[in-house]
Amino acid sequence: MSPRNEESSGDAVNRILEAATELFAQHGFDHVSMNTVAEAARVSKANVFHHFKSKDELYVRAMRQACEASRSSLEVMANGEGDAWQRIRLFIDEHLAHMLDNTRDSRLILREVVENRPGAGQRLAQEVFRDNFNRLVELIGQCQREGALRADLDPVFFSTLLLGANVFFFQSQEVLRHLDGVEFADEPGRYGAMFVDVLMRGAMGGPADNEGM
Repeated sequence: MSPRNEESSGDAVNRILEAATELFAQHGFDHVSMNTVAEAARVSKANVFHHFKSKDELYVRAMRQACEASRSSLEVMANGEGDAWQRIRLFIDEHLAHMLDNTRDSRLILREVVENRPGAGQRLAQEVFRDNFNRLVELIGQCQREGALRADLDPVFFSTLLLGANVFFFQSQEVLRHLDGVEFADEPGRYGAMFVDVLMRGAMGGPADNEGM
């Protein structure tokens, strides 16, 4: 294959993935056909099948690409300066900022989690989410070994807690804007700071908090 053909092939793959990501994010796996992807990518259906053997393979590839883009927030945490809590805060800020700045990719990932198609969970866990999740657990374990977290704390649970807090904010931001007193709805950095403060210091009041009551 000539360099020109290789470039054309790569361009076709990029257009197919771009079109598929957009369609899957909007409509979900079951409501997107390979014909629709081909039309949106401006290629033939045969060309789509030349690069991707099935819609399932194309979907997994689109999901992996979306997750790979978010890995930068993990590396920011891994290479960040400061103590363990500062690095955890950095991850929360970077991860949430990535979700808010890349809403299409975020909705693609969360749509699958919400729809929970029968039989899809195991494959996506193994082929899409596992590497990033394991990396986060590894980094939380490192913070634990530094003494920032309790030795008996499950790093897997703590990792899901961090992700869950950001997912909730992303999913609920528009509603939060219209609730009384939610002044942080348009300040994700403030939200992250308050969340880390609760994680560090807890929410239980002490004697000083009850003075004057």
